[in-house]
Amino acid sequence: MEDNNEHYLEQYKKIRAHSETICRPLEIEDYVVQPIVDVSPPKWHLGHTTWFFETFILSPNFKEYKEYNYQYNFVFNSYYETVGARVVRTDRGNLSRPSVADVYSYRAYVDRQMEIFLQSEGLNSTVIALLELGLNHEQQHQELLLSDIKYILGHNPLFPPYSSNEVFEKMEYQRNGFTAMPEGIYEIGFEGDGFSFDNELSRHKKYLEAYEISNTLVTNADYLSFIEQGGYSDFRYWHSEGWEWVSIHNAKSPLYWHFIDGKWMYYTLNGLMEIDPLQSVCHINFYEASAYASWKGMRLPTEEEWEAASQFFDWGERWEWTGSAYLPYPGYKKEPGAIGEYNGKFMVNQMVLRGASAATPKEHSRKTYRNFFHPRLQWQFTGIRLVK
Repeated sequence: MEDNNEHYLEQYKKIRAHSETICRPLEIEDYVVQPIVDVSPPKWHLGHTTWFFETFILSPNFKEYKEYNYQYNFVFNSYYETVGARVVRTDRGNLSRPSVADVYSYRAYVDRQMEIFLQSEGLNSTVIALLELGLNHEQQHQELLLSDIKYILGHNPLFPPYSSNEVFEKMEYQRNGFTAMPEGIYEIGFEGDGFSFDNELSRHKKYLEAYEISNTLVTNADYLSFIEQGGYSDFRYWHSEGWEWVSIHNAKSPLYWHFIDGKWMYYTLNGLMEIDPLQSVCHINFYEASAYASWKGMRLPTEEEWEAASQFFDWGERWEWTGSAYLPYPGYKKEPGAIGEYNGKFMVNQMVLRGASAATPKEHSRKTYRNFFHPRLQWQFTGIRLVK
């Protein structure tokens, strides 16, 4: 038990510290901004991930624990109806209090209590499962932090860089061509003893027709051809809902692309730069990905096609849109209580993305991971892989 405690204590410290490392380059004003409803202020992410450990581990399992501030349940609850009322998501950017300093004090307080608890005799299988969920939950928010910070800074007219010291959006060259996959029955879903989210279960069989899947992601140069040849002005390539999105937003290019002085520029976490034609296109929503695939006379892979073929190509540079709606697998069981709200309640009006991205924390990706977002959303590090 002692070795088990030390393992989880080390993991806890490492993951919690990384969230604060991500925020280190920020100015104090950056912590509070919420430009759109889909983006949460960095201060809120830091508080919410702390609230998760306080609410689901310390309060019900650690007798000596005293709640830091009873009002924080209202402030930092995200969407858990079981746990009570909360600040409306659109109002997270209106919270001047608690201050950034208070949020960091909250983190420090909960971290101290968690360290005491993780060295106690309170770790049983139920608590360990909650702890692993909490750590993976924090890693999800670390990716959201980078995505939200990029949106906050990328919509500042000064285009300030997040950091000049580290390259976050590295280019990875991949082999060209397509991999042919034979028709057959494939095993889909998580298996093994490690952590997985409940939406990756249960493992099941899926019959797939023969298909060919690209070994590379669509590049900026590829996508620029789509733009220059009128892709955003031809309804034939778009879903009806996607064409409505184009019309309402007057969309002409991916998020963070700017045509300045005759050149296409792209806002990165390192600042505004000229577009690299060889880099994989990024910040594409499902409507755009699907329209591009239609323009090429191809389609997006289903999530099962992607998973079955994932061993044959490099992945992890972009979250890759699939043509699959986010629905439960056969045998899926939603946990009772608040934990059951984690994934199951979102299985409607969302599309599945597979892989990982440059913003995904290390050891937080696997081929069975099912990310999901609404088709209109662009702010995640998303890209396109084609099937024919």
